[in-house]
Amino acid sequence: MAVNYATVTWDQLHRDARLLAEELVANMPIKGIVAVTRGGLIPAAIIARELNCRLVETISVVTYDEEERGEPRIIKSPEAAGDGEGFLVIDDLVDSGVTARVVRERLPKAYFACLYAKPAGKALTDRFVVEVPQETWVLFPWDTAPLFVPPLASKPIESDS
Repeated sequence: MAVNYATVTWDQLHRDARLLAEELVANMPIKGIVAVTRGGLIPAAIIARELNCRLVETISVVTYDEEERGEPRIIKSPEAAGDGEGFLVIDDLVDSGVTARVVRERLPKAYFACLYAKPAGKALTDRFVVEVPQETWVLFPWDTAPLFVPPLASKPIESDS
């Protein structure tokens, strides 16, 4: 199966985070936000600003040991969030649902929202902005770097011979 790529720009990420924040206003008031690190940190910061929320916690779940998939485990727990009641959990993407399941178990009363969701994991979210096909690899702005591309006119012309 071929892998497709979807590049998310900083502008698009910001627009999608603000759109999600608009939808989350209905959940107000909230006690705080739990960002799923690392991908949820930037969307959580944008949403915290839009919802005027000052309490931002984190939960860190690792699913890889070196380069091999292992059992998911929490390496940093969101102590201030308790069981999640009154908290929003924010992530950038729910893919297979492995991380989301661990977070849901730790924070069963939280409201789980993310920017992007793939079919295998979307049932684990309460709200998301954009559905992405399962075979699509999402490239976030923090995973990419802008590169200089020379103008087309500066490329050598290839001959037909």
